[in-house]
Parts: sequence; structure tokens; C-alpha cells
Amino acid sequence: MTGAAPRRVVVVGASAAGLAAVEALRRDGYDGALTLVGAEPHLPYDRPPLSKQVLAGAWPAERTALRAPAELDALDVELRLGVAAAALSVVGRTVTLADGAELGYDGLVIATGVRPRRLGPGGAEGLHVLRSLEDALALRERLAAGGRLVVVGGGFLGTEVAAAARTLGAAVTLVEPADVPLAHLLGPQVGGRLAQLHRDRGVDLRTGVAVTAVEEARGRVTGVRLADGALLPADDVLVAIGSLPNTEWLRGSGLRVADGIECDEYSAAAPGVYAAGDVARWFNPLFGTPMRVEHRTNAAEQGMAAARNLLRPQEPRPFAPVPYFWSDQYDLKVQAYGLPRGSSQARVVDGDLAAGRFLVAYGSGGRVTGVLGVGMPPRTLRQWRTAVAGRTAWEEALPVP
Repeated sequence: MTGAAPRRVVVVGASAAGLAAVEALRRDGYDGALTLVGAEPHLPYDRPPLSKQVLAGAWPAERTALRAPAELDALDVELRLGVAAAALSVVGRTVTLADGAELGYDGLVIATGVRPRRLGPGGAEGLHVLRSLEDALALRERLAAGGRLVVVGGGFLGTEVAAAARTLGAAVTLVEPADVPLAHLLGPQVGGRLAQLHRDRGVDLRTGVAVTAVEEARGRVTGVRLADGALLPADDVLVAIGSLPNTEWLRGSGLRVADGIECDEYSAAAPGVYAAGDVARWFNPLFGTPMRVEHRTNAAEQGMAAARNLLRPQEPRPFAPVPYFWSDQYDLKVQAYGLPRGSSQARVVDGDLAAGRFLVAYGSGGRVTGVLGVGMPPRTLRQWRTAVAGRTAWEEALPVP
């Protein structure tokens, strides 16, 4: 895109990042043609509650809507919902949709998110993944009748589903190939404490063993076979083994794709083309490294940043956030700022690990890189967020209350 203001902007991806980009464009004064493309038929909705409040039955599906229809109407945006993007031509400045429609653009924001990894071809009754509203409602209906659920994968999604399923009264077995769930993200101390939380609530936790097959009979799930030979009977199986960026439609587009859309520090993937949210892999100058962050807060913040830089390419602002994420596990809230993963140091700086309410600081290279709180007041975490954002020296930060 040249220095001229865009007159046709297309946003591909109608979830949190895409909606944030649309709203930021209008808020910043863009009054040209604006199209929002979404593969799902729904108006933009929030995904984090799917594995928490929606699955547990505390929220109706309607409550996940990010905006009311009237609010979207006020944005004067053309909605193309229920149709995925199929191809992009950076040279021709066009997005081709799965129904054959071709959308020209002067500016483009890509926010196509991720999709779940699967075990095998799928298709059996009782075999689930959890990404969409339909996924959550289908699993909730099955769990409401009781029964036996096996969760494959002990990351945040898997542990959240295990907690919600136990709340509904289901018998839950959680299988994790690592010796300690979440240890690769949060360290063995925190991972071990969260594992004990699930055991205390009646989850049968199987660690250090991989799944070799999902057993089925007559088109229905019957169990999960483990590498040690054990067979776990199941009425339902949730596969929560990670996700893949939705970038296949970009083959031949000219964009660089490797574990997401490669972007610079401004979230730009090419002239006039920006990426935001789970699908974007950008250089974060605060930490001095490329990263791809699958967290709700980052999606909204990056959507706004991409829109701002799209409108003002001559004076772009680096997108340099302190990543934030949260998880609800039974009656406890887990919150974190920064990059706990891969830290060389971790220390409990407040609370009591054994009591289940604590704050852990993480560091690497002599600097504070992250902080995680379980059952702690938000203000306590915000103090440590300042240390992460300021790249505070490890020893200097430790006395912070």
C-alpha cells in the first residue's frame, strides 16, 4: 500500500482479533468500504468461555456474543459469514472466498486463528475437539447425562474441560504424556500443584504415558488405549493436544508462513497486509524474539494495533505487549503475565504453594520474564507486570511485595 489512505479494507477472521480490528478502524476515522469475513455462520463470539462457563452450563450460548447485532450495524461493515477464505493474491490485492467470490482490497488484516490438532481421522460418535460454539454445546449435552470422559492432553484446555466436566458430575480421566501437566509452560512446581488440585477433585490423572489409539465400536467411542497397554473405558473422548494456525489458504500468496504468518514488529506481513491474533507470528521487541500467542487478550490488542498501523504505515508503532492469559480451574483463577515458558528461574514470592494460593516469579538472563498467580488478587500480579514490562533485573525485583 502506498501513502494514500485505503478505501477498501478486508478483515479475514470474525472472532476477537478481527472484530477488534474492525472497531479500531472505525474508531480511528476510517470511513471507506469495510468487509469482515468469517468461516463460521455466527456473529463474532468469545471463545474462552466455551471450555469454562458454557461447558459447565453456567452460561447460555447467547452470552458469548461479543457485540449485539445493532452494534455491528453501527460499524457499517459488510459481513461475509459462513464462508472461509480460500486464496490470497498479494500482487493482485484480492481475497478469494470458498464460494468463488473475489474481494479486492487496499488494506488487509488476517485473523484466521487456529484449529485443533486431531487424533486420527475422527468421525466416531463421542470423539470431540473444542474450538467452536458447536463443539462446546455438543460436549456439554453429552456430559450433562453423566458418563465417562477421557481428556487427552493436560494443557490449559484439557485441564479446564476436566474441571468443567467434574462440575457436571462426569467421571474424568486426564491423560498427559509428560510426567507433570503444564510443567513445560509453568515449571514442575506449579504444574504439580495444579495436578494435585485435579486429583483432589476426583480426576483420575494418568501422566508419563502416551495415547496410542482411540478405540471404537459400531461408530461410537468405547475407550482410549495407552502406550503401557492400559485401556481406559470412555463414553466420550476430548482431544486437547494443541492447535495449528489456519494458513493453508495462503499457499502461493507470497506471504511467509512458518508456524503462523511471519510478521515484523508492526504486525505487517507485506505492504498493506497485517496479521493479528492466534495466527500471527510477529517480532516482539520487548522480549527481542518472534512469538505467536494464543491468548484472548493478545488477539484483541493485536487486532487494534494492526488496524492502527494499516491506517498509518508512515508512522507505525511496534506491537510490544506483555502477554497475559488466565484459566479457571474449579474455584481458582490462574493468571499470568509475560513468558513463564522456558524460564531458567522460578520462585514463589507470595502466598503458599501447599495452600494452593501463591504467586511465582519467572526469570531468564538475569531479568524478570513472567509472573503467575493462582488465587491471588489482580493488583498483586499487576505490580509484577511492571517488573516484566521494565525488564527489571531478577535480584532487584525479588523484594517487590
